[in-house]
Amino acid sequence: MTDRSITGAEKGSASEEKRQLILDAAVRVFARDGYHTSRVADIATEAGIAHGLLYHYFRSKDEVLTTLFRENWSELLGRLRVVEASDSPADEKLRGIVKIILRTWRNNPALVTVMVREVARSAHLQTQVDDPREAIASIQRVIEQGQRDGVFDPELDPPLVSWVVYGGLEELLTGWVLGLLPEGDEAVAHAERTVVDVVLGGLRGRTP
Repeated sequence: MTDRSITGAEKGSASEEKRQLILDAAVRVFARDGYHTSRVADIATEAGIAHGLLYHYFRSKDEVLTTLFRENWSELLGRLRVVEASDSPADEKLRGIVKIILRTWRNNPALVTVMVREVARSAHLQTQVDDPREAIASIQRVIEQGQRDGVFDPELDPPLVSWVVYGGLEELLTGWVLGLLPEGDEAVAHAERTVVDVVLGGLRGRTP
């Protein structure tokens, strides 16, 4: 019985590794060639597996892309929730949120390219994935905390400010994807400092 249990666990692990191999290959293919011009066969070739094996894990190219977004978006939201639930003051939480979102580019530019170029601009795919307003709501709650604690201007509109903050971060990612902004670790660090300075400066601007 023990041997069978170990074998089953090993098979499950191998299956998960193969699934992740396919998703990683899809990121590279979609980022390099574009989603609409890519084929399932291109993903299989990139992953080094038989074409038919891919269909054992995913029913279509559309499901691969949706899975990529959903799983990575869920991971990002989880990291934002950890920051939000911490005991840090609101300004430090906002600083942490900015770093998490912008560093996705430094850590995985191919994935961000796919998210921005293929998913964010597709109304059809957006109906199949988690609502991005969850991230905006997290930012809003941090801003409201800052207002309650006297850190941020109480007269500001938290929902509107949260949309402005998130929109600015999303546009920075888009700028990197389109090659309109300087790249590299220092560029990302500079963007982090700039966003934090501008946002926190505005949030504190009229605070006595």
